[in-house]
Formats: sequence, structure tokens, C-alpha cells
Amino acid sequence: MDEEIWYEEDTGALVRPYTVTRGRTRPSARHAIDLMSRVTALEPGPDASGVDHARAALLGHVRRGPRPVVELAADADLPLTVVRVLLGDLAEQGLIRIDAPRRHPVHPHEEADPELLREIVRRLREL
Repeated sequence: MDEEIWYEEDTGALVRPYTVTRGRTRPSARHAIDLMSRVTALEPGPDASGVDHARAALLGHVRRGPRPVVELAADADLPLTVVRVLLGDLAEQGLIRIDAPRRHPVHPHEEADPELLREIVRRLREL
């Protein structure tokens, strides 16, 4: 019998995202997870032995260093909605911290000049 070996790159994901998240499409309401939220592994973290494969793999990416959610989704090659749910689960277990994105105003007490922004948009449209 000639057995054929399939790899995920050839077949696509064999486990559907809703299976990984147990049908959930949003993290718990306690965690606001934005695209640019910064995710950090807590060290020393609690024992992660009870974490399933998908969450453990994502935690491995987080442990490489603090990064935005969008980068983690790209590295894990998972849809953003799935990553947000998994990160929420890891935060619930006390394995990671999710911080709101940092704002970068022009000056600490000054917002960007609306006229300057309009000029930028106008010039981009000219391109």
C-alpha cells in the first residue's frame, strides 16, 4: 500500500479556526485587544502545561519578546480573530499581559495639526 503524506502547506489548515477557539469569535470582555496592542509574556509565568497546542504555539511566539497582536497573527499564520481569542485565553490564565497601544502625539500635550493632515492626504491623492 502506497501511503501519501500530506502537509498543511499542501492541503490548507486541517483544523478550522472555530475549532481552535471552541466556536468563539471574540475574547472575553475583560481584554481589549487591538491590532497594535502590545503582548508580553509574564516571567516567571505560571505553569503552561495545561495549555493546548494552538495556545502553546502562540505563547512561544510571545515569549520571543513583546510584540503587537498583528505581528503575532502574521508569525503564527492564523486569522486575527483567532489570535485575539487565544490571547484572551492566555491572559485569563495569567501567562501574558496585553497593553493598550501607545499613542505618539507630536508633542506630549499637542495633537496633530488637522491642516497638516489634510495637506498630506491631498498630496497622497496626487500620486
